[in-house]
Amino acid sequence: MMETVVSVHSDERFGTSANDRLRSTKKSSVPDRTSSRALEQFIAGRPLLSGDSPAWSDLFVQISTRHENQEPFLVPAVAEPLIVWVMSGEALVEERDIGGEWLAAHVKTGDFFLTQTDRPYEMQWRATGSEPFQVMHLYLSVPLFERVGSGILGCEAKPRLRDISGAQDQRLAHFMALIHQELVAEGEGAKLYLEGLAQSLAVHLIRNYAVSDGAGNRQAALPGYKLRRAIAHLDEHLAEPFDLNGLAQDVGMSAFHFSRLFKKATGVSPSRYFIRQRMVRAQQLLQETDLSIIRVGIAVGYSSPSHFSQVFRRETGLLPSHYRRTGE
Repeated sequence: MMETVVSVHSDERFGTSANDRLRSTKKSSVPDRTSSRALEQFIAGRPLLSGDSPAWSDLFVQISTRHENQEPFLVPAVAEPLIVWVMSGEALVEERDIGGEWLAAHVKTGDFFLTQTDRPYEMQWRATGSEPFQVMHLYLSVPLFERVGSGILGCEAKPRLRDISGAQDQRLAHFMALIHQELVAEGEGAKLYLEGLAQSLAVHLIRNYAVSDGAGNRQAALPGYKLRRAIAHLDEHLAEPFDLNGLAQDVGMSAFHFSRLFKKATGVSPSRYFIRQRMVRAQQLLQETDLSIIRVGIAVGYSSPSHFSQVFRRETGLLPSHYRRTGE
């Protein structure tokens, strides 16, 4: 979802007295911090399902239907890393640090938000589709997250995650779908199964979204709208040579400054991210089309079949031909 920043001064789309409502909200007893199980009471909507049995010791999950139009409100911070996964519907969701500039993302089914912040922030949204706007909130327990983080990072420092707004992650979506299935069914061996899913999800988050310098707050890395624009630019030019200068120019930054902030935001350099996206596209083409492996390589920018195979194997652990056969 590649949207530019929406700066809302009068909040006309959500009502002309939004600032008054925010002041009124602040005067009510909305705390700066709350627990994962209490957060839902501060977000308007209707809870549908939650995981509360002993099997859910490493995760807390809630599924809710949200109002079509939500005026600005304060969201207290929680200690646990929080994933919000859109299960149904579409919406224009806007977030900001208190008193800051609104950042907007159009989200649809399968998109996710990731938050690990120690400060409250503001949100508002407007549903844009015909389907109900339903979301899953998933909280990872702090002990599990810190234990996995220590094992991966090799130090006692608590891992921090950067904020993500309205992004796509196929592997994360797969984890969320499996957790949802278990929430509905909770079959035999649920505790062991959920423990494995929780650990795998924590590993995935730390591998892909951790920041190492305590820069997990909303303004410490590349702004979300510039990151989404940069990723869109990369996706549109996968068949072309990597061009750092052109990419940085597209988001209005110097190459050096952009490269540094992009790595802070994603954990990898722009060129490394570009290669990963090429391989993601190649995997999709290998599984969903009948294109020859040579044509797939060309489609993602490799004129040399041997070079394409070499890079694909390095990134996925399989040759393209073997990867294609895994889907047959």
